[in-house]
Order: sequence, then C-alpha cells, then structure tokens
Amino acid sequence: MKTAHILHLYNRAGFGALPSQVGMLASLSQKQIIDRLFDTSRGASPMKMDLSVFKPMLDKDYKSIKGPQRKQLAKLARDKTRELNTLWIDRMVNTSEDLRERMTLFWANVFVCRENNVWFALRYNNLLRKHALGNFRDFTKAVSREPAMMKYLNLNQNVKESPNENFARELMELFTLGVGNYTEEDIKQSARAFTGYAYQRKGTFYIKPRAHDEGDKKFLGKTGNFKGDDIIDLILEKKECAHFICDKLYREFVNPTANIVHLAEITDVFYRDYDISEVLRHIFMSDWFYDEINIGSRIKSPIELLVGINRTVPVQFEKPRQLLFIQKVMGQVLLYPPNVAGWKGDKSWIDANSLVFRLNLPSALFNGAVINYAEKGEFEDSFEEYYDKKKSRKTALKTKVGWIAFDNEYGSLKRKELKQFLLAPKVDDDTESYLDNLENLGNREYCLQLMSLPEYQLC
Repeated sequence: MKTAHILHLYNRAGFGALPSQVGMLASLSQKQIIDRLFDTSRGASPMKMDLSVFKPMLDKDYKSIKGPQRKQLAKLARDKTRELNTLWIDRMVNTSEDLRERMTLFWANVFVCRENNVWFALRYNNLLRKHALGNFRDFTKAVSREPAMMKYLNLNQNVKESPNENFARELMELFTLGVGNYTEEDIKQSARAFTGYAYQRKGTFYIKPRAHDEGDKKFLGKTGNFKGDDIIDLILEKKECAHFICDKLYREFVNPTANIVHLAEITDVFYRDYDISEVLRHIFMSDWFYDEINIGSRIKSPIELLVGINRTVPVQFEKPRQLLFIQKVMGQVLLYPPNVAGWKGDKSWIDANSLVFRLNLPSALFNGAVINYAEKGEFEDSFEEYYDKKKSRKTALKTKVGWIAFDNEYGSLKRKELKQFLLAPKVDDDTESYLDNLENLGNREYCLQLMSLPEYQLC
C-alpha cells in the first residue's frame, strides 16, 4: 500500500499517522492495514474522571445542600466540565484506538447533546465511544435512554397527558431520516410512544407506567401499541435512514461533495443490518476512497486541527483555559455544540478571521507569538467573563513544546518526506517555489512553515 494512501486512510480514520506507524505498516497489504485499524479499536476504553465530590448531588439528600456549599458544588461542576473537554482532546491526541476515537467525535456531531451535569456528560461521551463502531440500531436506542439526551430534548418531560415532541422531532429530522421523510403526524405519534421515559438521579433509565401512553399509534403507515424502541425499529426499516447516515459518513470520511453512485453503494451495505464497522470497512477497502479527488478534499475541523498539530509536535498549555479559548475562536468547543443541529462543518469552519487565526496558530503554539483574534462560537458564563477582560483582543499562548518527541519521529526525515506527512493536497507552483527557498531550515522550522500553509488546513 502506498505511503500516500496509508496517510490518507489515517487522516480520515484517525488523526494522522506518525512515521513510526507508517514504517510498521508499509509492508502490509491494504486488507491487513485496515484489519489492524479495526483491531486496535476493538475495545472501548471509557474516559474516567474523579467525580466522587459530586456524590451528594446524586443522593436523595441533595435538596438539603443549600447556600455557599451548593454554589461551590455548582462552580466545581462547571470546572469539571471544562476539565472533561481537555481530557477528551488529550484522549484523541494520545489514543491507540484511532478509529474509535475518530468515530466518537463524528457521532458527537450526529447525536448532538449538550449537558452541564458533568456526571451525565461523561456518561454520554462514553456511550458514544462504546457504540461508535457497533450496531446503529442498538446505538440509537441507547441514546434515547441516556439522561443527558433526555434532559437536552425534554424527553423526561414527555407524559401522556401532554406529550413533548422535542425528542421525537429531532430523532427523525436530525438523527435518522432527514426532512421530507416523515410527517407532522408521525412526530405526534412518535412522541406518544416515548411517553414515560425517565431516569433516576444516578442515571438509571426506567419508564413511568402511569405516564406512558398505552394506546395504539399510527406511525410511518403502520399501527400498533408502539413503544419507543418500536419507533426506532420502524424508522430503520426505511432505507432513507441508511441513506441519511451514509450521506453524513461520506461527507465526513470521503468527500464533502457526495458521489451519488458511491453513496448508493455504501447505503446498500449499511441498510443490510446497520453495522457501522461493516460500512466503514467497505469505504476504506474501496478503490474510490483513495482517488486523487478525495485526498485533501476536506477542511479540518478545529478539533482535528488541534489534535493533528499536537500529535506531530506535543504541546502542553501552562494555562489550560487557553486551550478552550483556541477552540472558541475557531468555532468548535467540545461539549458545547451551538444547537441540536451541531456544527455545519466544511466551509463554515473558515472565514476571514478564523483562517488568519488558524494559519498563525502553529507559530503561536510553538513560539509564543502574539495573535489577534475575533471570537467565534459560544461559551458559558465564566468563559465569556474571563475573555471579555482582554481589551486588546490579542493574546500570547504560553506552552511547553515537545520538540524532542518531534525529533524522534520526524528529525531524520528528508524535506520531501516531511511535506508528505504534513500536507495532504498537492501544493501549487508558487507554494512549491516558496518551500524550495527554505532549504536552510532544519526540520523543526520547516515543520512550522508547512503547518502555516493553507494546505495544512486540508486533509
């Protein structure tokens, strides 16, 4: 398998490949490499945090906690949510389960959820990780029963006397079918099927019998005493569901502009039994996945950009808040999606301000350069307050740079090899000429120049 194709595979199925990884894979066949990719992600290692301080909030005596102690716990919960953000990025940077972590990030922008309770936020993140490569049917049912999602879309307020349609609507519009493949009446009937969904304070799911509607529902042309799981089964019977998810997969992992023939091909594969691993394997084994038109065709999301830089040159922030600040400026803060539709992706990542910031980011990370910025995206309370204090709208990032780790992986590479590892698309003649004039630079400096090119924004 060509080095360029290995790099393309790992740029899409992970967050890039190190020279040492490529060296181990170079002698293997395409099937062996892809088998290895799946084998290393077979297990789902949950992220862990020490949340024992919040045990009183999960016990029945929580209401007895009042005044300063309650405020202190609330502040600590917000701090822990930010810590979870950092922990997640660190997991993506250092994981050996490349494909599972890449898919966890993908599903977080499909089954979009925002949760301020760090206990439930961590549970939800690990649920995405657990099901990321499994069966989509089981995955969707598990999402519907998770406290974070139930809170986010008011499913826990859905009772037969007054059905709440939020979850039923987004389940079809954003999670499974897409607009035009259901009716308003389908939403109403689906909401009835999900009535009574509830969870205990510690997160255990249950159904309140008195709040659940036991009457017949007519949904997607069928009638019966449907429960929530039945609704999901009926949705997945429609091939439009497989097409909807495969369209997202194609645009994320192959090309933002879908090829109708290839999209139909993977839809057929996925529709057979909704096996996520099977459809991904089909994509990665297909010759068209490695077509020149697909290599370097995607704009990296801010998180992909951050993680990719960190995997090449490890960066440790002296002030952890600055990592969150960078995400905000670029428009993607993990755990803080803008709305239930999530981030639009692709060209929406780039505007005049964010592009300049992204191009200057490597220099700011490696050299502490001062960068100007115009904020983008959304933060909560103290984040907003913290950065509003910066009147100059510029800042210097304080980091510790792991150049030794870079030297161990990239120090002996020739300039052409280093460029191949860092730049997915071909560069134009002017850029090639510019790079040729940098012949006196060492690999560290050359790496910085490559990361500062527009081409580095693509994968």
